[in-house]
Amino acid sequence: MKSWWTSEKPPVIERAEKDDLPKLAKLHAECFKQNWGTAELAAIFEQKGVFFLSARTSGVTGKADLGFVVIRSIAGEAEVLTIAVSPKHQKRGIGRKLMEAAIFQLYSDRTEALFLEVDDTNSSALRLYKNLGFKQVGERKAYYAASEGSGTALVMRCDLV
Repeated sequence: MKSWWTSEKPPVIERAEKDDLPKLAKLHAECFKQNWGTAELAAIFEQKGVFFLSARTSGVTGKADLGFVVIRSIAGEAEVLTIAVSPKHQKRGIGRKLMEAAIFQLYSDRTEALFLEVDDTNSSALRLYKNLGFKQVGERKAYYAASEGSGTALVMRCDLV
């Protein structure tokens, strides 16, 4: 993993706004074969209890979107709807920073648990989630399109209280 302090500025994690959605949809398409377009993200953005966090870098030429996470929270529980990191910026800790920021927000909101689904063949994501305290609590066969991995999703939970 490349260290931010040695060659690059750390990403800025901030709330995404509605006018960011076209760029986030493009980023999602770079990451997933079954991707969400601007319309799908806009519908999710309008839902109660949903927040989007974006990882960005600022430079002379403006901000570049590095990744984002979408969280839905209701009745003391939350779930990661999606997390995407630009393929050219992966393996730099951006996913970890996004997840830590989301967990911090949920902890501040007194959310009890955070859930997610992850493809059982995605070893990088599994390692990240386990390092953040997630534990497998279930399994969903044929959850993903077969072209994206085994198709099996592991359901994971992180207790926040």
